[in-house]
Amino acid sequence: MSAPLRHPVGDGLPEPTIRIATLADLDALVALEHAAFATDRAERRAIRHAILSPTMDVLAALIDAPDADPTPVLVGAAVLERRRSTRIARLASIAVAPNRGGLGLGGKLLDAAEAHAHSHGCTRLRLEVRADNGAGIRLYERRGYTRFAVRPDYYEDGMEAWRYERAL
Repeated sequence: MSAPLRHPVGDGLPEPTIRIATLADLDALVALEHAAFATDRAERRAIRHAILSPTMDVLAALIDAPDADPTPVLVGAAVLERRRSTRIARLASIAVAPNRGGLGLGGKLLDAAEAHAHSHGCTRLRLEVRADNGAGIRLYERRGYTRFAVRPDYYEDGMEAWRYERAL
């Protein structure tokens, strides 16, 4: 991605920039992972691997700091996996900072992930979502994703995952 993608999030709120994450974002990505998920968190090593992998992309959503601090604030992220042997990409994760929930940032990250996968020649996007994640399920179904499978006992706590897919 050559230029950052910019999307409005809400009335009067800072507009996030969505770009490919770098190792400079690692600490903020780890903090976001711990703030956004109670279980099934990616460890620092896995996030670092995703940033450096030629077949994975970590999209970072950042806003300008509210004060004069020049360092932007990470408010969301998405992890996208691509395999060389298929044109199907996998959305491994979307995380939104808890204080940014309900503002449409998850949808903006999903849009960016879809566009990014498509730009790499992928024709379909798949994902898993917890069966009890009503907000996530509503988002994906509103965006045209179709459930095609269930994976029992997928998450650490035994919750099943619903698998979704959509043509890009």
